[in-house]
Amino acid sequence: MTRQVRRQIPPPPMADSKPPHFDATALSVLAESWRPVEAGACDACRPLVCPGWESWPATADPQALQRVGTLRDASIDDPTLDEHHPAGTHAWDATAPIAPAFHPYNRCDVWQCRHCGRPFLRYTEYGGYYQDERGRELTAALVVDAQP
Repeated sequence: MTRQVRRQIPPPPMADSKPPHFDATALSVLAESWRPVEAGACDACRPLVCPGWESWPATADPQALQRVGTLRDASIDDPTLDEHHPAGTHAWDATAPIAPAFHPYNRCDVWQCRHCGRPFLRYTEYGGYYQDERGRELTAALVVDAQP
């Protein structure tokens, strides 16, 4: 039997307020601050845990996470679509670097599980005929401060 521990999570931003901007340093601090109490995920965020980008599962409880920030730089009208893969990774690779200044991270919001505090990244993929909500678990070891 696993033990769930509730952690104190800051309240979500008000609907009409602008979420705080996270740079690579702030993102690393958030990722490093989360420590699992035991192996696995809590019941609330288990369906969302994936090391690389995945479509947001339809089974996920929309109230399980709260938005705590954004990687979108408000001073940039049209963020780059360039990706950062110096080691030959690709966008869907679980080991791809998390580079906030590059696509798709520069269009992401930062979320946390309301129950255990596990951090996630979310963005919307806009295809020609579809919209797809995507999510990825935030892993501190993958965060890099690279610039286009």
